[in-house]
Amino acid sequence: MNKLQYLKIIYILFKKELMSYFNSPIAYIFIGVFLIVGNWLFFNAFFLIGQASVRNYFSLLPWIFLFLSPAITMRLWAEEKKSGTIEFLLTLPVTDWQVVLAKFFSALAFLFFSLLLSISIPFSVAWLGNLDMGPVIGGYLGALFLGGSYLALGLFISSLTKNQIIAFILGLVACFTAFIIGADFVLAGAPAALAPLMKFIGLGSHFNNIARGVIDTKDIIYYLSFIFLFLWLNVRVIEKRSWK
Repeated sequence: MNKLQYLKIIYILFKKELMSYFNSPIAYIFIGVFLIVGNWLFFNAFFLIGQASVRNYFSLLPWIFLFLSPAITMRLWAEEKKSGTIEFLLTLPVTDWQVVLAKFFSALAFLFFSLLLSISIPFSVAWLGNLDMGPVIGGYLGALFLGGSYLALGLFISSLTKNQIIAFILGLVACFTAFIIGADFVLAGAPAALAPLMKFIGLGSHFNNIARGVIDTKDIIYYLSFIFLFLWLNVRVIEKRSWK
């Protein structure tokens, strides 16, 4: 199989998975809740602060994504296991990596689409005042990398169970832990020898750097490595066919 055929199969699977989101009313509910909650929380504080800045919005996104990302990924493997369609899927002439990548990129595309609809927030702030676009670009880039990390982790957890509710709860707990492990209030109570490692491992500390408009290759490499690690673990689980 050449590279073009390999990518074509991923695209076909990706398109199928992505369309499955928009064929369900749940997807539109997720997007609606994401936009309503994000806009309400941001503008509720925006007019009190009185500054043309969207930093508060990007500080809210990691917490909103904590619920949105596991909700997106909980069904991707768990539902297929429960319905038995996974057996048919994996008997097709496709590799485990192709299936995992298609599911991941479809979830990321859905998250990206939801995030794209929130672009009205910085436009509104720019209309009201002089908005610095550096943190806006950094914030959206950081949100995409953070969301991708949440999705890779949630997708891996979904491959461990047949129950969507369990996949959601475990995904929420895992994403929350991965985000706050490098937070200042956690580091304050951690052993001094472990604090630098915990700060490096935490998803939140890298997000904060990018959201400030500081695009460091170390943060990007970290996120890409995190995503690859959990996609690789996902493939290992699928290879073992542990649900049989």
